[in-house]
Amino acid sequence: MNDSLQLKDKEFQQIRDLVYSMFGINLTDQKRALVMGRLSKILRENKFSSFQDYINYVKNDKSGEAVSTLVDRISTNHTFFNRENDHFDYLRENAFPEWIERKKRSGKKQMRIWVAGCSSGEESYMIAIILKELLGSDLKNWDLGILATDVSISALEKAVAGVYTDENISHLPAAMKNKHFKNLRDGKWEVHDELKKMVIHRKLNLMRPEFPFKGSFQFILCRNVMIYFDKPTRDTLVTKFHRFTDPDGYLFIGHSETLGRNNELYSYVKPAIYRKEVR
Repeated sequence: MNDSLQLKDKEFQQIRDLVYSMFGINLTDQKRALVMGRLSKILRENKFSSFQDYINYVKNDKSGEAVSTLVDRISTNHTFFNRENDHFDYLRENAFPEWIERKKRSGKKQMRIWVAGCSSGEESYMIAIILKELLGSDLKNWDLGILATDVSISALEKAVAGVYTDENISHLPAAMKNKHFKNLRDGKWEVHDELKKMVIHRKLNLMRPEFPFKGSFQFILCRNVMIYFDKPTRDTLVTKFHRFTDPDGYLFIGHSETLGRNNELYSYVKPAIYRKEVR
């Protein structure tokens, strides 16, 4: 690589400061090679002479597109259907049936689920599949809201399109794959329209001071997102999640994440599954 495209210490620090201030993402020294590798392509494609030139461009771009591209490149990670499948098993066998019965008894067949950091949509469509199979013909009588948010525009575009590779869906049982996806024959599979209609995709930065919701959720899933955040950022985010979680509602996080020993907002259910206690 040209010496001018080497990421200097001061340039890496500027990128760290920018990404942390805007998105809460904490780029450690161990991420330096990843940052340089992923951003070098942008520099070459757009003929920037150095990382400093690129950083100046991002800071001066008033449209917000440059910083969106920046966060797209450094935060995108590999995901697939049925990832950390014991969570989906718990939803299917325990948490969803419990809340479905509770809502039936109340006479209000309404449920709200938020997938915070939905990436390219695999997780939110997985939830839609489970609810569709659990509710069967009664699905049409339910007011279900599955909100899937992400800070990445390109990830949201993929989620809305709902087209995935063989590799993306390789962890699904064959029956589920054939029932809920259309085989496009070129190694691609498309989620059925009925599932697409069950999920609302929106851009949302989890670092905004207040979330724009009028109501609360019975389920919030923020899995493998907080690994990018430092402890103060995680604590602040969990406090905001708590505010929008129904009593007895659930928070799911990634298996490599924890709320910490001093967490008093949610009670532990099982690895990476927590519940808001009624006080």
